[in-house]
Amino acid sequence: MGRAKYLIDTNAAIDYIGEILPDKALNELDSIFDGKFYFSIINKIELLGFKNISADEEQNFYKLINASTIFNLTDDIVTKTIEVRKQHKIKLPDAIIAATALTNNLIIITRNTKDIEKIKGIKILNPYYL
Repeated sequence: MGRAKYLIDTNAAIDYIGEILPDKALNELDSIFDGKFYFSIINKIELLGFKNISADEEQNFYKLINASTIFNLTDDIVTKTIEVRKQHKIKLPDAIIAATALTNNLIIITRNTKDIEKIKGIKILNPYYL
């Protein structure tokens, strides 16, 4: 996947930890997670906010979060989120994640392409289609 910069969406992280992605996707994500990768603060909240997960899953979520760079909400991300929400019917968490990717020139790794693919300038990689 080269030197591109990737923002990992919550669903991709869950599918990776659960090892339910296709082998090629698991291998590609292994290589990304060996380098520099990113989460939005929203992804961190979602991943660490689950109630009914095993201790092992929770520990793996913490490992991923701690190995990543987290983008907090900045004025630029907030402004872009507002713009995205005005232009598209999209849930606030998804708009923040999309705005984070747009503001920081990141490719979102997600299977949730339907909600964000209509956003101009967004770059998406669905791990199920690698």
